[in-house]
Amino acid sequence: MESSQRRLNRTLRLMPIVFLGLAYMSPFAVFDTFGVVSMETKGHVPASYILITIAILFTALSYGKMVKLFPDAGSAYTYTKKTMSPELGFLVGWSALLDYLFLPMINAILSGIYLSASFPNVPAWVWVVGLIVIITVLNIAGIRIAVSANTLFVLFQLLVAIIFVIFTVHSIVSTDNSSSFTVNPFFSGDMNINLLFSGASILALAFLGFDAVTTLAEETIAPEKNIPKGIFLIALIGGVFFIVVTYFMQALYPDVSVLKNIDGASPEIAKHIGGILFQSIFTSGALISVLASGLAAQTSASRLLFSMGRDGVLPRKWFGSLNAKYHTPVFNIVFIGILSLSALFLDLVTATSLINFGAFTAFSFVNLSVIVYYVKNKQKQKLNFFSYILSPLIGLAFLIYLWISLDALAIKFGLGWFAAGLIYLLWLTKGFRVKPPEYDFVENN
Repeated sequence: MESSQRRLNRTLRLMPIVFLGLAYMSPFAVFDTFGVVSMETKGHVPASYILITIAILFTALSYGKMVKLFPDAGSAYTYTKKTMSPELGFLVGWSALLDYLFLPMINAILSGIYLSASFPNVPAWVWVVGLIVIITVLNIAGIRIAVSANTLFVLFQLLVAIIFVIFTVHSIVSTDNSSSFTVNPFFSGDMNINLLFSGASILALAFLGFDAVTTLAEETIAPEKNIPKGIFLIALIGGVFFIVVTYFMQALYPDVSVLKNIDGASPEIAKHIGGILFQSIFTSGALISVLASGLAAQTSASRLLFSMGRDGVLPRKWFGSLNAKYHTPVFNIVFIGILSLSALFLDLVTATSLINFGAFTAFSFVNLSVIVYYVKNKQKQKLNFFSYILSPLIGLAFLIYLWISLDALAIKFGLGWFAAGLIYLLWLTKGFRVKPPEYDFVENN
């Protein structure tokens, strides 16, 4: 039976927020994209990571400001709705659903790819369905169980990644190739800035975690303090980790074209530096990464749907209700689990192409929300010009360049999804003659 209560419980502190965000980001994502981005940037993956990290850190500061002002679930959807208009907020939330809803699918697809390679006699759909069932059950059981599981998953990934770097350094030194430790992965004479931004637009997927945890503001103790700290730490720790790991990988393989499989470059490198045993350990880390990211993605997506359902822009009876026993949005969790079954029919490229559009939309409008809030309130409040204008403008400028770097497929799918949302909004508001429904959030401590 569903509870009529429309509030989530505050149980999370800073460190669980950080680990949940890192799990969503999936530290192992650095290995999944290395080969492709190295080809794209001509051997400058760390430089692309520096660019996207700078863009994300400025955007993280904007998220921090917004969550202090509006510490309820909903993320970019809520911030745009509160600072600009409910209609625009809905469209931003609708666009953001792309990365929230499709990331669980991607993790399900990856589970099938990884495990089918190791167990070719077992049908891929068994692994896909198995992963979806596991993360759905864990999420229904409650946020604290999901966070505890993700903490262990992230620590294991970090341990495997550290071993990977140690083996990589040993491989470089033992082959008397220590001259590879140069600044070339960061800067060289043949570096192309357009290619760096193109690579950065691909790598942006790895930073979705800091955005996702803002959907948990309503379940966080002192969210106005812990969420801003958490999102900045998530972005900073993730960025430094990605830059360091890819520097050593790029030092060992400045030209990845020598590898047999560019898409699967990291497992091939793992075998080269540590043999079959380490390759097996590395593969287990990749599987843990898929599970952790899928768990965190489903958690965040269910909270965004809950916020939109509670507002009434989605059917409140279903999307805006909480289970009386577990106090979690069970319908949303199961709904996302069922939606994730489309991983049985989608390929990785198609699912991935959808996410960038939604992510960049959310990031851009959070920066815009800070600027609009400053313009509307500068006469009433003492607001810092750098923090509320220059900082979000810098973040927005980086994002605009990343928008330009998106591939055509991502833009086409994204615009199609946006158009569908606009049609639904027109129906919901009777052609903009009435306001979209809103939930009147009242804090009760």
